[in-house]
Amino acid sequence: MNFQKLNNITGWIVFGIALIIYCITFEETASYWDVGEFIAVSYKLMVSHPPGAPLFMLLGRIFSFLSFGDVTKVAYWINFMSVLASAFTILFLFWSITLLARKLMGISKLHELTSEKTWVLMGAGLVGALTYTFSDSFWFSAVEGEVYGMSSFFTAIVVWGVLKWDVIEDESKANRWLILIAYIMGLSIGIHMLNLVTVPALGLIYYFKKYQPSRWGIIAALAVSVGIVIFINDIIVPGLPSMAGGFELFFVNNLSLPFGSGVIVFCALIIGVLVFGIRYSHQKDKPVLNTFLLATTFILIGYCSYATIVIRSNFDPPINENAPKDVMSFVRYLKREQYGSRPLLYGNYFTAEPVGVIYGASVYTKGKDKYEITDRKFEYEYDASHKTILPRVWNAEHKATYESILGLKDGEKPTFTQNMYFMFRHQIGTMYVRYFMWNYAGRESDEQGADWLAPPSWFEKVPQALAENRGRNNYFMIPFVLGLIGMFYQFLKDTKNFAVVGLLFIMLGVAIVVYLNSPPVEPRERDYIYAGSTYAFAFWIGFAVIAIAEFFNRYLKNLKTSAVVATMLALSAPTLMAFQGWDDHDRSDRFFSVDSAKNYLATCAPNAIIFTGGDNDTFPLWYAQEVEGFRTDVRVVVLSYFNTDWYIDQSTRPAYESQAFPYTLSLKDYQQGGPNDYLPFSD
Repeated sequence: MNFQKLNNITGWIVFGIALIIYCITFEETASYWDVGEFIAVSYKLMVSHPPGAPLFMLLGRIFSFLSFGDVTKVAYWINFMSVLASAFTILFLFWSITLLARKLMGISKLHELTSEKTWVLMGAGLVGALTYTFSDSFWFSAVEGEVYGMSSFFTAIVVWGVLKWDVIEDESKANRWLILIAYIMGLSIGIHMLNLVTVPALGLIYYFKKYQPSRWGIIAALAVSVGIVIFINDIIVPGLPSMAGGFELFFVNNLSLPFGSGVIVFCALIIGVLVFGIRYSHQKDKPVLNTFLLATTFILIGYCSYATIVIRSNFDPPINENAPKDVMSFVRYLKREQYGSRPLLYGNYFTAEPVGVIYGASVYTKGKDKYEITDRKFEYEYDASHKTILPRVWNAEHKATYESILGLKDGEKPTFTQNMYFMFRHQIGTMYVRYFMWNYAGRESDEQGADWLAPPSWFEKVPQALAENRGRNNYFMIPFVLGLIGMFYQFLKDTKNFAVVGLLFIMLGVAIVVYLNSPPVEPRERDYIYAGSTYAFAFWIGFAVIAIAEFFNRYLKNLKTSAVVATMLALSAPTLMAFQGWDDHDRSDRFFSVDSAKNYLATCAPNAIIFTGGDNDTFPLWYAQEVEGFRTDVRVVVLSYFNTDWYIDQSTRPAYESQAFPYTLSLKDYQQGGPNDYLPFSD
């Protein structure tokens, strides 16, 4: 059997294993956090929290048809969508590992592959892919209807696509892969922006294929890659709608044309510029410009899934978060303005006191026949003596926690050294490295704040409650050590592609930590954010098989036997992870979230109002009402939304059997930015 056929068959076998495992362990109903919301908005094509996930919603709607009218099975099939996407992630990871492993073994042509080398490659792909299959963070996301399993699939297929492009010698055929990758990236905007972070690493692959590497060449390639990230993240995603908003404002307010006229003209201009540019670059034989313009076009085609958000919002569905009905409100929705902002490169310490207010752009709201100014954006100005570059301890709401971590007295200003200590010790150490080690070393328990299992804790006698905790997983650091072996082996044997995997690992882990600049306390463990980093590390775990096989071959003098021995030894990692992690990842018999939601609703009187505070109070209730139609006479009011005009406005309309709220104030009275944003009280 030739390599390509065996590579395909083995890849599909690994896919089958992952699919079976996830099918056995996935949750059949709406679990806590965002899953209940995503299932509800997918089922009825409603509007989720900013910045939305319209493609996930559309795909979820398709999968919901498999319930064939049984509303109790809708959650089952939308969760299964994540199961399927996650299994495909494992498939493309396997193929990506074998593609890079060929380079690691110095195999540039398929005819150079002997059966012995093929055994080594299959072992590397098998071990790396299966280890990631059973990694804590990815397994968690794979068995619920959240965006992270689907996002991982798009990330994996983009990485595989670039590696596939790399081995194609015919440039005209290779460029088709670049266009496909651009389209997938455009589609992924409607899921999650994770795979955009992979661009710098993928840019290196492009550079190494096209040019003779040099120090300044690598720097230039990284700079161009970062430019592409900025182009998509800042210019395309929020930038184009913002420019469309400028056109809309001018055409409606200045030229007195109908609503939507500015957006139509702007879209026509963009399409015209792209058509002209593509035609010009083709006629003038400018392949780089042509490829760039085609890639941009396909990114925009994929990005068009966001039209669903505006279309559905205008139908006033029961769940219509932020109500992005027009281009102005849609831009605010995309930019997640309701969540505020965090300083990145320069900003204040948490000890800073506001000394003034800096007003920015006006906020426009759709009126009767034009857009009206209803508010102005603003930010506080702080004393320059309490500002710094790379501010990490910035959020005054967490003053006590910062002081506890840094050993500061009440009111004491942190130094820059302490600021950096917090970044490395807490943000990178506690909020990333701890999560990473959960996946490949072991986990103390499933309690909030639980540590990873270091060697001194392996055989430590612990309280019975902790010893019996299902989240206590001890891998004896075997996967982690295998990853280190593969990492150093690739560094020695294939430095160029070590840089690719290394950059992928950093960009999907530490770089996200630095960019997010999280406060010291989160409402829950956020390890799923960094699952991409554990994905990159799985490459090195796979490469460890090659290193171990090469070591044994020195003594056995038989590469095939060495490959089998190395694979069997390395398979101890995913096997141990599967046995240890099964009990805390098996959600096949969990129904508490929806059962408790129904109990809440069932205790209410007819036509009652129930007030909820946050995600876990709210989303299971939304699911019970919107999907299963349970107690739709009860109105759920989310207190954290109830200070916004768009949410109050929605409560003035009836929903199913619940009646509209009879307010005595008009829309103008409670409009954000209006006279009643706050009411001064004098005793």
